[in-house]
Order: sequence, then structure tokens, then C-alpha cells
Amino acid sequence: MSKSYDLNLVPREVVDMFLTFPQRSEFIPVEVGEKEIKILLQNESSLPMADFLAWKIGKKVKTEVVDEEFFFPLLEQALTVWEEESALESDSDEEDSEDGQDLLGWSHDDAPIVRLVNKTLHQAISTGASDVHFEGQGNGFVVRYRQDGVLKAVKRLDKGLHPTVIARIKVMGEMDVAESRKPQDGRIFLKLGQKEVDVRVSTIPTMNGEKAVLRILDRSKNILNLEDLGLKGQDLALFRKVLAQPHGIVLVTGPTGSGKTTSLYAGLSELPRDDKNIVTVEDPVEYQLSGINQVQVNKAAGMTFATTIRSFLRQDPDIILVGEIRDQETASTAVQASLTGHLVLSTLHTNDAATAVTRMLDMGIEPFLLASSLSLVLGQRLVRVNCRHCSREVEVSENTYKLFDDREDLPARQTVGAGCEHCNFTGFSGRRGVYELIPVTEDMRGLIMDAVSSDTIKAYAKKMGRETMVDHGIRLVQEGVTTLEEVVRVTKL
Repeated sequence: MSKSYDLNLVPREVVDMFLTFPQRSEFIPVEVGEKEIKILLQNESSLPMADFLAWKIGKKVKTEVVDEEFFFPLLEQALTVWEEESALESDSDEEDSEDGQDLLGWSHDDAPIVRLVNKTLHQAISTGASDVHFEGQGNGFVVRYRQDGVLKAVKRLDKGLHPTVIARIKVMGEMDVAESRKPQDGRIFLKLGQKEVDVRVSTIPTMNGEKAVLRILDRSKNILNLEDLGLKGQDLALFRKVLAQPHGIVLVTGPTGSGKTTSLYAGLSELPRDDKNIVTVEDPVEYQLSGINQVQVNKAAGMTFATTIRSFLRQDPDIILVGEIRDQETASTAVQASLTGHLVLSTLHTNDAATAVTRMLDMGIEPFLLASSLSLVLGQRLVRVNCRHCSREVEVSENTYKLFDDREDLPARQTVGAGCEHCNFTGFSGRRGVYELIPVTEDMRGLIMDAVSSDTIKAYAKKMGRETMVDHGIRLVQEGVTTLEEVVRVTKL
């Protein structure tokens, strides 16, 4: 199906009638003539609604069943366009849904605050945002999206809406609406056409009222392969080699939102799963991958990372993925699992790969145990990729050179995005990983046994010829993928 439709040409009376249907996510009026209305259907079972709509406006109906790949994006576009027009009647910023289940199932009868929150989530998901922030700022109330790792204000609302919006979010996340003095966590499960989306909710009291941050986890997105993420050459070969080993620990490090779990799942997706028992414990489960057994942390039921790993060991596992090592108990249990013949994959919040070793030691892991179990540490960040539609070559400024301490391997010119409608005038579209990998060799084991500093480990990695994240970033700049300023931003030189 390739025909396009101008949804702005659909008469307002038809739009208003369509929006009263509870089943409006199953059919779309796209063309209205003098005597006939054309309606697209998701399947034949939606014919009665199409007939009824045509009868209500006094026209003959022409229907066409289209495939889901065409239907749902057009439905999202239709609801966005038509709701934008009708939103002026009740609030300048509102949206499309019901009680947090189907974001394409909103109604004019919904309360304005319900439409406002749902529209905000709909737009965030549609534009690929990873987080949504609702926060008081001075005399206003601001909504910000994090897109490609950068926060941007998208709505400024009346301060009076603040408590009502936060209360609505708490209702959707099944949280205590009456409690506003302490932090709370919740979860919302949403549907947006074919997409199934998990939203993790966190609220916290601030001096400007409660702040809510919603982390969006799109379960329908495909798992990328390692090459698409940015691993290439000897780094890619090393990572694949370690993943093929029967035991040991692989740690992926970096800040929140740097793609650590994505990298681990990309690695798992390349492994044969028919002859291996692969189990994961996560908080929450971010990806669904066939052939593996995934468990979600449930503290209320006593299922923490550590207790679940112990239970896994009685399930004859080959590979165990631990969502995050946060404490001494989880770290110790992961080490014991690797020493008893299992491959353990996990993430750790540290600034670089070398610091992961000292962090594990600080957690109370004995140096000789860590040296015996650790196989590889991978540090990573995500840099924004230059928009391919508006990129051009420019000279690197003197100020940028100084940010890198005047390194001699910097290019004299670099490719940057000027900003266009394709990239929302940011100059960037999408993200790519920059990595540093430190394999645990015999010499490295000796350094761990001696509990040396992270600086010593960095010096050893450099002596081995290992590339740092900054080195990898500069190489991407030379290839025209990103900019030096972006490398500085994510690596914080």
C-alpha cells in the first residue's frame, strides 16, 4: 500500500463523528466526496462501524482493507492531526487515550487532564523519546523529552496543572496518590497500535512540587546486532570470542541510558539458543528474546538480583544475564556463579572500563576471586550521529582543539549537521556506540590481585594497544559519523 492521504482534508464533522467511536482504532476515514466516503479497515470485522459512520453522515461507503504496516502509522498520524485541532476547545496541550492502556483509544469524553497526559506520552513514544520529565520550574510547569540522549523542553503548562497531572500519572502507575512527601515508583503498560510499551515511573518531592520521570521501554523494537551498535574490527572479534566461552564474567559499564543492556542483548541474540539454557534477571525486562528465560525482579516477593541468581544455579543454566550489579551481595553471587562454570553477563555503573575493577573490589570482592572470574570489561557511551540529509564539512575550531588538550591525531575538518526537518533541526539523527574493551589477560589478573588503582589499569590497557572511548570517538569523527563536540559531551574529557 503506497497511496498517501491528506488527513487535513477530512471534514471536521466527519472527524468529530469518528472520534466518538470506541472502536476508532480499527478504521480510518481518509477521503470524503460529495456522495461517497472512503474508509480504510484493519480487517473485515470493522465493516459495520464503517457502514454506520457513512450512514450517520448520509453518504455511501467505499472500504479497503490494508495491512498493519500501513494502517497503524496512518492511524497514529490521523489521531495526532485531528486531536491537535480539537484540543483548542479545552486545553492547549492535551491528548489521546483512556486509562493508560491503549493510547490510540482516546475519546472526546475523556477529562482534559487524561487527554493531556496521554497525548504527551503518545508524542514521546512516536518521536522516539527515552524519558519524559514532568517538573515544576519557578512559576511554570514544564514537560521535557530526552531524545538521542539530550533533554529538551517541549511543553510549558500552567502551574495550576502541576498537582493534577502528577496525580494522573500516579493513578496510571498504580501509586499512592495521597502520598506526596516521599519518592515512589510505579509502572504503566501501554499499547500504541502494534507497539507494546513499558513505562517506568518515578516521582520525588522537590522544592517546586513533585517531579515525575517516566522511562519509556518499547518492547516492540528490534534488537540490533553488534555491528549496527558500532562494534567493529578487533573489538567485535574480542567480544564475540568472550561470549563463546563457557564461564567467566563480562561487565558492560557506563552511565544510565548508555545502551549497556542493549549491547548485552545484541550479543545474546548472536548466540545459538537451542542448545543453551540462557536465563536473565532484570529490573525491568527491557527486551523480549525468544529462546531465553527472563525473570523480573520483585522485591515484594523476595526476588532480588542475588536471590534470583541463587535460584538460577539450581536450574542448570549455561549463561546468566544480571540486569545490574548494585551491591555486594549481587556482586558476590555473580562471582560465585562464574566460578562454578557459568558465563555471567552484567552491567555496572562506572565512568569507564578500568574503574569497573576497582568498583568490584570496593564492593568487597576478594582480589583473587575477581581475578579468577573476570573475563572482559567493556565501557561504552552513545554519541549522536550526524543527520545524513543536512551534513556538511566545516573546519574544526581552536576551542574544540583545546578540549582535547591539542591531541595531534585530530582532523582539521569535520562533518556536522546543519539542522533540517528530518532531524528536527538538531543536526543529529540516531545514535552510535563508542567503546573501550579491556580483556583480562594473565598480566591483568596480576594487577587485579595487587588491587592496583584504575589509573594503573588504564596505563596497562594503553600499553596493550587498546583503544579508549575517546580514541573510538575520534575515529568516528574522521569517518564523518559524529562531531568532536559530541565526543567531548559524552566522554566528559
